[in-house]
Amino acid sequence: MIQEPMIAMQAIGLVHSPFKQTAGMPIQTVAAKQHEGKIEVFAPYRPGLRDVQDFQYLIVLTHLHQATEKLEVIPFMDTLSHGVFATRAPARPNRIGLSIIELLTIEDGWMHFRGNDMLDGTPVLDIKPYVPKLDVRETERIGWFSKGLEQLPS
Repeated sequence: MIQEPMIAMQAIGLVHSPFKQTAGMPIQTVAAKQHEGKIEVFAPYRPGLRDVQDFQYLIVLTHLHQATEKLEVIPFMDTLSHGVFATRAPARPNRIGLSIIELLTIEDGWMHFRGNDMLDGTPVLDIKPYVPKLDVRETERIGWFSKGLEQLPS
C-alpha cells in the first residue's frame, strides 16, 4: 500500500467578504465582477506584498473551509454527475479554491479587490500575479463545459 505524504499549510491571510453563506454567492469570479472584498494579509507575510500593486489581476489560492469533500458531483451548470476533477465545484479532496481577482488598492496589509466569489473568513493560502501571456491558453476542448457555459450569468 502506498503511503500518501501529509502536507501542512499555513494561512497567509483571510478573506473579508459580504458573503456569510454559500446561498446567493456568485459562482466564479467572472460572474462576480461587481462584488468587492478585502484580503487581510497577516503581518509576517506582508513583506511578500512588495510590488503586487503593479498587477491588475491576481490569482488567489484559498482553503474552501466550509466545503464538503466528494469525488463525484453534479455541478451547477449541468444535470449530470462528473468526477470532481472535471469540475470547478468546491467539494474537493483538499478543498483548494482558485479565484482571479482584480486588485484595486493595497493599504497596510489589506488588499481591496473586485471579483469576489469567496466566503467571509476564507483562509488565503497563496497569492500569485496573473500574467495573460503565461496564464491564458486557447483551446477548443473544454469537456462538458461547452454546453454548461451558456448558463453562466453575463
